[in-house]
Amino acid sequence: MNSSPVIKFLRLRPHLDEDIPLPRYMTPLSAGMDIYIALDNELAVESGETALLPTGFAIAIPEGFEAQIRPRSGLAVKHGIGLINSPGTIDADYRGEVKIAVINLGKKRYTFRRGDRVAQMVIKKVYQAKLEVVEELEETERNTGGFGHTG
Repeated sequence: MNSSPVIKFLRLRPHLDEDIPLPRYMTPLSAGMDIYIALDNELAVESGETALLPTGFAIAIPEGFEAQIRPRSGLAVKHGIGLINSPGTIDADYRGEVKIAVINLGKKRYTFRRGDRVAQMVIKKVYQAKLEVVEELEETERNTGGFGHTG
């Protein structure tokens, strides 16, 4: 029995972006699919700046799942490129273009080019919790111990 969700992809500009691969798993055991960007021109992002990069596709995610957008480790380690809201969430009811919100945390300008792999997408099961207001919470060994409470 295969319980993997089916993710539907829609190319938003098929005649212009046929050269841009759709997200794909790069190895048989990859958790995330690499995402490619559909820039029309190069885009230089200075140190400390952010940018919103187009992918050229929209997706339909089944109810009960989300797509998490995460940074690529190679870009992060080599160039300081991260995502400003990591992981970003794409909800099951969103049908707009998937865009990647990057930040240059490196010391030098970084130039993005058409077809670059810039992020990865992981499909995750989600649950909508039921909320219950109570008069008090049960105590635990940790109780209210916060940041750094274990040393």
